[in-house]
Amino acid sequence: FIVFEGIDGSGKSTQVRLLGEWLSQQGHAVHSTLEPTNYRIGSMLRRILTGKEQADEYTIAALFVADRLDHIHNPEYGMLAHLSSGEIVITDRYYYSSYAYHSQFMPMDWVIQANSLAAEALRPDIVIFLDLTAEQSMARIKANRAEIEHYEKLENLLLVRKNYMEAIEKEGQKDKVIIID
Repeated sequence: FIVFEGIDGSGKSTQVRLLGEWLSQQGHAVHSTLEPTNYRIGSMLRRILTGKEQADEYTIAALFVADRLDHIHNPEYGMLAHLSSGEIVITDRYYYSSYAYHSQFMPMDWVIQANSLAAEALRPDIVIFLDLTAEQSMARIKANRAEIEHYEKLENLLLVRKNYMEAIEKEGQKDKVIIID
């Protein structure tokens, strides 16, 4: 189970795709996924993140937890089902994203505790954190996105990157975290 983490625009989606292609070429069965998911709860989150629906930050954080638990446990499309069938699962975001993004608005310990059921149910074999400055991130976002999401603002991304580093310091000993510049 491989997780790519990083602020928006850091290249997570690209690396998930490239690694998935390479592993497939090596003969491995691969399932690539992302959070928020494209399922019911994740779709609701995407509407909130793009401003089509409104929710307070605690509700958003709780919806991410619900989406993540469904992403793990759903018998039809859950990551545990894919892993048990022998597939390598690669995901674009997991609980470190919640730690970093939601801790702008609430205590990080609350976010960590809220995600503890997910962390206990499925820990990554490796977390690859793609480190990028907030300024580089904003340049990439502006060049590559038609729509700017809820958290994609320079002041947010500066704090999110700092929160990622704090979360890795605080929780990283529980997971194998590699930081790549």
